[in-house]
Amino acid sequence: MIIERVQTGVRLEKRLVKVLKALAEYRDMSLGELLEGIVLHAFEGRPPFTPETLDTIARLKGIYGLDLGAADSHRLEDPGEGTSHGSS
Repeated sequence: MIIERVQTGVRLEKRLVKVLKALAEYRDMSLGELLEGIVLHAFEGRPPFTPETLDTIARLKGIYGLDLGAADSHRLEDPGEGTSHGSS
C-alpha cells in the first residue's frame, strides 16, 4: 500500500525511546514502522504484541531501567515544561 509519511517532532521519555528503538532493531524495522503498528493496533482495540514480544520488551525494559507502566502515563511531567501531559 502506498502511503505518505511526515516527519514529526514528538517528545518521549528517554528510557521509553531506548526500549522502542531496541525493539525496532530486534524486529528489523524502523522506529516509525514500529510506532505505526502499535497505534494502528490500538485504534482497533487489538493488542500490538505477541506474548513472545512482550517477553522481549520485559527484558529490554530491564536493560534500560524502564520502570514505567500504563498507570504512569497520566502522571508524567517534564521538568523543562512544568506541566503534566497525560490529558492530551
